[in-house]
Amino acid sequence: MEFIQLQQRYQTRITQVLTTTMAALPKLAPELKAAMEYGLLQGGKRVRPMLVYACGEITGQPNHQALDAAAAAVECIHAYSLIHDDLPAMDDDDLRRGQATVHKAFNEATAILAGDALQALAFELLSQASLALAPEKQLRMVHELAIASGYKGMCGGQALDIDCEGKAINNVALERLHRHKTGALIRAAVRLGALCATNMSDTHIEALSRYADAIGLAFQVQDDILDITADTQTLGKTQGKDMALQKSTYPALLGLSGARLRAEQLHQDALSALADIPYPTHTLEAFAHYIVKRDF
Repeated sequence: MEFIQLQQRYQTRITQVLTTTMAALPKLAPELKAAMEYGLLQGGKRVRPMLVYACGEITGQPNHQALDAAAAAVECIHAYSLIHDDLPAMDDDDLRRGQATVHKAFNEATAILAGDALQALAFELLSQASLALAPEKQLRMVHELAIASGYKGMCGGQALDIDCEGKAINNVALERLHRHKTGALIRAAVRLGALCATNMSDTHIEALSRYADAIGLAFQVQDDILDITADTQTLGKTQGKDMALQKSTYPALLGLSGARLRAEQLHQDALSALADIPYPTHTLEAFAHYIVKRDF
């Protein structure tokens, strides 16, 4: 199947899962539920759930129910992070995916609660008793997502990002920041998908983790490039925001051509990691290409 068709299939699948999940929530606090739906269902690339599905299907023996739960959980964490990242206390952004950010469409208090509730929903989905997973594997998946989401992962990376605003940092520090802020959740998506695949060995999960580390950093490098080269309409968010906030970026550190070279190096690292996996990897190879060639 062509990559674009597979991408559309995964996007349709995760949208259906997320829509069903939100519809099942009781009408306890309608405005909060609406804000959660607004932040979760208004589109996006769906890169992380797509990676869950692609890695979970690689052996040809996936647990579809577990894959849906894992993909939805990862996207809930991602949506929560974007809602909080856009808040006035963080990046203070008015635009996300071409629409008003959640705190602009609703209000700051509701946006904070929406992010909090989506984070909790992620772990509710992943800890369901009906996923037909061995308890130790399911606990491992919950642990993976918790590590990627918290102090040792995404939140820690966001703190580093805030601390580095207006400061000149070197390549080592910048890479450390982004391996946590962006890369940790991408790594978790890959590992959660692999844990849903039957007969996936730890050796092969580690090879997929190396792949994830490479594309996770490449994703951020390409984001930094697009912040300079793309326009606001194409990006669906404010172009030049990183520069305005005086954030350290790969083009600022390496120059635009150097940043593009770094993205291509990471692309090749990802392909090298896949060479150690004895399953069909053409989808993941195409995914790595997409990460570094995308224009939004």
